[in-house]
Amino acid sequence: MKGRVLIIAGSDSGGGAGIQADIKTVTALGGYAMTSITAVTAQNTLGVNGIHEIPVDFIDDQIRVVLGDLGADSIKVGMLHSSEVIETVANVLSDIGQDIPVVLDPVMVAKGGAALLMDEAIISLKNILLDRAALLTPNIPEAEVLTGIKITSNDDLCAAGEALLELGVSAVLMKGGHLKSDIITDIFMDKFGKQVFSSPRQETVHTHGTGCTLSSACAAGLAHGLMMVDAVSQARSYVQEAIRTAPGYGAGHGPLNHGFPFHKPELLLKN
Repeated sequence: MKGRVLIIAGSDSGGGAGIQADIKTVTALGGYAMTSITAVTAQNTLGVNGIHEIPVDFIDDQIRVVLGDLGADSIKVGMLHSSEVIETVANVLSDIGQDIPVVLDPVMVAKGGAALLMDEAIISLKNILLDRAALLTPNIPEAEVLTGIKITSNDDLCAAGEALLELGVSAVLMKGGHLKSDIITDIFMDKFGKQVFSSPRQETVHTHGTGCTLSSACAAGLAHGLMMVDAVSQARSYVQEAIRTAPGYGAGHGPLNHGFPFHKPELLLKN
């Protein structure tokens, strides 16, 4: 029986991103979500008001007790915040999670603009965690920081993707949502080549947590045994529908509708 996903990430009190979005996504896609919480944030659709870090020894403990008992078919890594946290996660996964595919979402900035990754932690991320990723899912600002390449076109996306593969990443999904275009183009790349995914841009502010949701959906697909490119394709379709049916909550960047596959109230009324 597959479908177990360990999520190592921060908490979003507003429920739209972070651990909350991850759990909803994995559950909606038929997986079993487990967590190691790296930080607790006070935030809503307008932005992040504060970040409370979890001690690294407790982050380590959460991962070990989950993997030691329940195991995992994939691991999603999100907000890590500091070099110390990155080193802790890299060490424990090297110790007991070597054979589990990792989807790494290099969370650096929240939708409202708040920094979620300390500057010095970027070096640690590149040096000790990138080569552990079976799939890296950077948006354009994150890819620019990691590679030093200015991205203004799809050709630039490919160049940055090649640079990330050279850093040791097994596969990368270059997300093109920050490019100004009516069509959003994401490019999946690995050592065997690339595949381009395109979809119409949805004109909405309700996109909080799209990065967390996409990476967790990819991890859910891998946990169910999908091939990498099929997991990416399923994840993109899930995110597109979750955006389309977003509930419209909040005064800022609102959350997605992670539970749209469950919206069949007629089933409940029969019980």
